[in-house]
Parts: sequence; C-alpha cells; structure tokens
Amino acid sequence: MKNVSEIRNYKFTENSFKFVQSDAKLSDVKLDTKPRTAAQDAFRRFCKNKSSVVAAVILGLLILLSLIVPLFSSYDVGTVHLSETFLEPKLFNAGFGFWDGTKKYTKTYSQDGSVQAIVYDTVNKVPAGFTASAVYNLVVDEKPTLVNVANTYGTGGSVIFENQSDSVTYLNSSTFTPTAADNYKVNIILRQDESGQLGEYRVLLKNDNDEIVLKDWSKDYSSYTLDLSGALVAKNIDSLHNARLSFELKPAEKDYSHILLERCVFTTDDDDAFITSSDGAVADFSELGFADATRMILKAPNSQNVFPAGYWSSNGRKGIVDSEVYYCTFVYDTYEAVYGEVEVVYAASDFNDMIAKGWCEYDAEVGPSSFKRLSDECPITEVLSQKVNSRTGRLQEITGVSYKYRALGYKKMPRFLFGTDASGMDLFTRIFTGMRTSLLLGVCTAAFCLVFGLCWGSISGYFGGTVDLAMERFCDILGGVPWIVIMTLCILHLGNNFATFFLALCMTGWMGTAARTRTQFYRFKGREYVLASRTLGSSDMRLIFKHILPNALGTIVTSSVLMIPSTIFSEATLSYLNLGLQGKEAFGVLLSSNQQYIQTHPFLIVFPSVIMALLMISFNLFGNGLRDALNPSLRGAEG
Repeated sequence: MKNVSEIRNYKFTENSFKFVQSDAKLSDVKLDTKPRTAAQDAFRRFCKNKSSVVAAVILGLLILLSLIVPLFSSYDVGTVHLSETFLEPKLFNAGFGFWDGTKKYTKTYSQDGSVQAIVYDTVNKVPAGFTASAVYNLVVDEKPTLVNVANTYGTGGSVIFENQSDSVTYLNSSTFTPTAADNYKVNIILRQDESGQLGEYRVLLKNDNDEIVLKDWSKDYSSYTLDLSGALVAKNIDSLHNARLSFELKPAEKDYSHILLERCVFTTDDDDAFITSSDGAVADFSELGFADATRMILKAPNSQNVFPAGYWSSNGRKGIVDSEVYYCTFVYDTYEAVYGEVEVVYAASDFNDMIAKGWCEYDAEVGPSSFKRLSDECPITEVLSQKVNSRTGRLQEITGVSYKYRALGYKKMPRFLFGTDASGMDLFTRIFTGMRTSLLLGVCTAAFCLVFGLCWGSISGYFGGTVDLAMERFCDILGGVPWIVIMTLCILHLGNNFATFFLALCMTGWMGTAARTRTQFYRFKGREYVLASRTLGSSDMRLIFKHILPNALGTIVTSSVLMIPSTIFSEATLSYLNLGLQGKEAFGVLLSSNQQYIQTHPFLIVFPSVIMALLMISFNLFGNGLRDALNPSLRGAEG
C-alpha cells in the first residue's frame, strides 16, 4: 500500500484517467409514479382506511335519503291518519314470514304465572277484536283457562260474595213486580272450596217492608230450590210489589268470609210471565236471575244510571271466580285488516258516475247479478244488494264489496317500509324528515363552533401570556355554567325553535374546539420550522395559518365532525325533558313520542334507534379517516 508521501508526489498523466460508459447514452429516467397534489395525497390516504370509506358511503346514502324522501314521499308527516295506525313494517307479501306486515300473537307468562294472550271469541269464531279475514294460522286452546276477572268473552264461573266488615253484608237482585202467575221458584247452586273462609248466610225475600226468610242462617252449600209462592201463602201475602231476593252474609270470624254462587235461576209455570222493575222497565221473569255468573258480573247501569234486569247490587265485594276463557295464538295481517274488503253503501249518483266512466256495467232491473267490473279503477268488486224507489223504480243506492284502501285514496294497497305510528304517519318518511332537521342543526352548529373555536384557540395558544390567561379564565367561567341550564333559559325566553337550539348549542359548544386548538398551538409553535419562518420575517397571520394550523387540523377536524352526532343526541335528550323542537320533525321528537310504545310496537323505537346508531358510528369512522388524511406527517407515505 502506498504511503501518503508517495501519493502526494505521484504525477498524473492523460493516461491516468479513462471515460466510464463512454459508449452509453445517458438521460433522465422517467418517474414511474405521477406527481400528486396535497388533496390527492389526502384522498389516497383516506381511501386506504376501508372502514372510513364504508362509513362515508353510508353517510352519503343517509344524507341523500334525508334530502330525497321528504321531497318525493306521497305521505305528509303533518297529516293524521287514524284509520292507518300501528301498521307493521312491510317489504314482502303477507305470508313471507319476515318483514311482511304481519304480527304474531302468542301466549306469554308473567312472573306471577298469569297468562298474557288474546282471548278467543267463541261466538264469532275469531280472536276478540280482530278482523276475521286478516287472521292466519289460528290455534285455539283445547281447554279453557280459569280466570278471576270478568271478561266479555268469558263464560261460567262463580260469583264470589265477600264480607270483610263487622256488619252483615247483602247481595240483592233487581226489584220486581211480577204479573199474576203461580208457582214462583228460584233454583240456587252454590259451590264449596278449600279456602276455609266459607261463611254463614241466609236467603230472604223482601217485599216492600216485609221480609220473608226463605232459608235461615246456614252453611249449606249444596244445590236447592226455594218455593217463593209457598212462602207468600204461608205469610198470607197476596202479591209482590218492589220485591227482591237477598243473600245476607254474616261477618267473618277472621279476615273475611264469602260464598260462591254458581246459579240463581227464577222459574214459574207461566212462560209468558214478566216483571216490572222499579224504573218501569219490563223484562222476562227469568231475567232476574242468572245461569252464567260471568254474564251477571258484567251487567252494569247505563249512562243514565238505569240498572238492567238481572243486576245484583251489593254492599260487600262482588266478583267472579273461575270464569272460563279460551286463549289463542295467530298471525295477523295488519294491512288486510285496514285496507281489505269491506261492505260499502254507494249512493246512486256515485255509482252512476262509475258506470259513466266505463269502470263497470250494471242493470238495476236485473239486480246485483248484472254487475260487471271493467276496470281496475272501479272500487267495487261485487254488488251485494240494491235499494230502488218503490214509486219511481229508480235506483237509490247499492251495497257493494270494496277495498278500503280505495276509499282512502290509494290506487293500490300501500306498503310502509318501517310501518306507521300512533298517528298513522309513515315512519320511514318521518325518520328521514327528522334526520334532515337534525343534520341541519348539527352541521350548522359544528361549522360555527369550528370556525369560532379555531379563531379563539389560535389567538390564545399563539400569543400566550396575559392574552391566554384572560381568555382561559373567560372559558372557565362560561364552562362552569351547566349546559342544560343555558339551554333551558334560552328556550324559556326565546321559545323552543330551531334558531334557539342553534344559539344555545353554540354558546358553549365552541369551547372544546378552542381548547384542542390551543393545545395544538402550544405543541407546534416552538418547532424549528416555525422559528425558521419567523426568522425569515413571516407575519403572525402567516405563521398561524400557513405553518401551525395545517399541522393541527387533523385532530381538530375529527372532533368537529363528531360534534354533529353529539348535537343530535343533545336534541334527543331535551325532547325527553319535553323541551324538544316544536313544529318540526327531529330525531329527538320522534323517539320521545314513540318511547311509550316500546313494548307493544317496538319497531317505532327500533328503526329510528338503528338509523341514529348507524349515523353516529359512521360519523365516528368518517372522522377517523379524515384525521389520517389531513395529518401532514403522513404526507407522501406509502402503506
């Protein structure tokens, strides 16, 4: 190896050097990638976050629906449709088994063992209170259930007559004055039980001021017949006037005593015998008693406080024991019940208009069999009967079968994707109309708080010192006032309208953005690139908006985006306090008005809640994507 002195003394000649790649053509190599702007680079980073992209798509779809649905929906959210209340959500045809507008009614059991189910109407062969044509898959219990409540569709059982006081209690029949007839009798059937509380009773026949003891104090709970006519003869009483049969029960030795009365049937040899009650009403003599205890308990005075024949008054507790009811399970098509076929009476003028329009043909001389339906526009599917003027022979009216949805103005049976609420309004339209209001409130509030908070936080964090101290103390004072108090005061003085909500939310909403901005300015204002720019003579405005703020923007924008769903939840909270927006549809107003139906019609809460949750999650993920996209430290990074 040559030493240093040899290298220094070495003499270079022309041959000491030679060209490298002298035969090769050298030029600039074209870049494989295209140059990107800052916006393109941010968009590229945003797209790499798949969850943020999905959230952005969902947000875009929801916002689009909130704009389109209220504009193009045929359902006015301000109109009440009482005939269309609580329709189930429907997407498929009835019978699909899911989202088909049907509701399944099953038996449920509460903690005390009582049954919660629909009672079966054994007379009309349909679940009580439901439309027969809309019932599917009906299953009725093979054996009746015994209940201690008088039900319109129950039968049998026993009347329980109870005494809890220190005096004698009574159970009196209606007062009556019978016609002249012979052989008055009353058949009585009592029932025993194992309660140990069966009391001592007697049976009286009261006639004006006279009292005839038909059965003295006894604990005989067997069946027997009392001879009313024989008792009258024995007392030398010729006739009855304002008479009544009375059961009297002795006071209880312990807590209470009672008797169980299954039947009390009045009979006479005269089938045409009738009675006149004290109010002058005339009824059959047999109507005084009862063969069905449930029917007897259900009897009550009318609106004029007139007691019907067969009403038994009592100064003790009168109730029913072991009434028999049948429960059933079934599937109910709510749309068929509301919009299905029904008998409708049409005046001759309306019917002739249909004929003139070519919707149908009809010959009044032939009758209902001549009806022919020629167009789907015709609301009548069948003519059942007609009414003709007896003098002129002209048609007056017809009774036909028609779909109810045509009478409501629909050309075909409607479908409500999310069902209808207690006012018959389309829930789908209400949700997205409310979303439009809530989103507008959230976006306006977030935009104002972002701009004002950025300005406030930038000044406080950049200048520091006394300026920062004074601004922070002001924020501490304003932030010490509870937000709900500020909101309530604004609503009380300015009314609960959109402008008031916006003002109240903005009064303290900007402080979070201001605090984050101040923190970021303290973090970045001492960095080398900021000091270098200040050394080169950059102004405060340039340092703030060109060098510091862009580096802090990612975190601030993320928090501002999350302010939108936060505003929506704040509005919903106020609605539960009866301070919600008045005269406008909003998420909070919708949830507040429907929360009372969460057990009977849960879809009224489920659908709005799911949409709100989806909106919240999407905003959260979208904000995370924006944070990564706007982070300057990741600019140009691959990944």
